[in-house]
This record gives sequence, structure tokens and C-alpha cells, in this order.
Amino acid sequence: MNSFLIRWAINTLALYVAIAIVPGIHPESTRWFALLILGLIFGLLNAVVRPILKLLTCPLIMFTLGFFVLILNTLLFYLTGWLGSQFHFGFTVSNFWAAFLGALVTSAVSFVLTLLFKDELKKH
Repeated sequence: MNSFLIRWAINTLALYVAIAIVPGIHPESTRWFALLILGLIFGLLNAVVRPILKLLTCPLIMFTLGFFVLILNTLLFYLTGWLGSQFHFGFTVSNFWAAFLGALVTSAVSFVLTLLFKDELKKH
């Protein structure tokens, strides 16, 4: 349970940084509760939808030497904002490049925070 909460916090913070610094991403709500829900949605999409998409697009990922994974990350970032918007706490993305940059920022922040908390994540 503790590693779930750490991953949830990492996802939430990564989304907050992306929303805060990437132009073209506009939050519908600035409340911390909304960010927590977005972090949960993002984590669930990455845990459930991402493996299915990677399996279905495996030939394309191999053909592009892995670069298509960036497109999948962009799609999941955009989908997170859209799903959150359905409940009035998501974010809107103005164009593809804003979503792409948001996905890159989210991935980078998640990567760094996961490295910082890797001992706590491995305990459980």
C-alpha cells in the first residue's frame, strides 16, 4: 500500500509540473484534490491501458526503434486530461505539441522521482 501511495504522489507531482510549465496546457481546476484525482487517473491508465497499447503497436514500436512509445505517452497524457475534464477537474491541451511536451516533462519528472524513492518502492 505504501508503494502505491508513493507512485500516486509521483504521478501527481509530475502532472503538476507539466501543467505548470508547459504552454498550451490549461487546468480546469487548481485545487490540490483535482491534481490527486488526475494522478490516480494517470496511474491507472499507465497500469491498464499502456500495456495493451504497447502490445497492439509492438510492430510499429519495433519499426520506429522505440520512438512510437513517445506517441503512446502523448496519447495517454492527452487521455488523462480528457478523462479528468469529464468530471471538471482535468486539463485541456491546445495542440499535439503541447501534449507531447507535457508527456515528456511528466516522464522526466516521474523518472527522477522514482530514482529518488527507489528504496521505498522496493521495500514493498
